[in-house]
Amino acid sequence: MITELKVEGMSCGHCQVSVEKALKSVPGVEKVEVFLQEGKAVVEGSAPAERLIAAVQEEGYRAQVAG
Repeated sequence: MITELKVEGMSCGHCQVSVEKALKSVPGVEKVEVFLQEGKAVVEGSAPAERLIAAVQEEGYRAQVAG
């Protein structure tokens, strides 16, 4: 399953790495790609979107399912 998230608040490479690490820490996540310029993250795996969003929010960024 692929989940695409819109992530707001990322402004630099450190932000990108923080969001990537947070998403990778969620059980069920197999692969993560975070795109700083586009403000999005693409996550592969079985983790529910709510858990992914919560992980990003814990890092201080806003997230929602894209589309």
